[in-house]
Amino acid sequence: MTPELTALTLSALLQVVQFVLFSIPANQELGTDYTSSPRDTPPPRPLSIRTGRLQRALNNHFEGLILFTIAVLVVTLSGQSSWFTGLCAEIYLIARIAYVPAYALGWAPGRSAIWAAGFFATIGMLLAALF
Repeated sequence: MTPELTALTLSALLQVVQFVLFSIPANQELGTDYTSSPRDTPPPRPLSIRTGRLQRALNNHFEGLILFTIAVLVVTLSGQSSWFTGLCAEIYLIARIAYVPAYALGWAPGRSAIWAAGFFATIGMLLAALF
């Protein structure tokens, strides 16, 4: 497996971990009657600050993972895997791992710098595939 595909697989597993980190406190805070419902009504109470941050970090990872997946597929399917694209994939994964505690703990502006590292690593992969 290429380094890019390995990073993509690990990023998907990180998504699972993030879901668990969010869903356990969300179920505790909102109650399983609400979280297992169709959620046609607003939640009975707002999420705590930390749980809300975990939810936003999870949603942000969904957004970032889409673009990263495209970059990995383009690099892999075009046979352009290189030391550079592999390094970019590793940077993306490390940044996404670091982003979770950075968001949960409210690190500012560090969280944004960590996000930017992953974003620009993804852009680097896409540009490498074009040139």
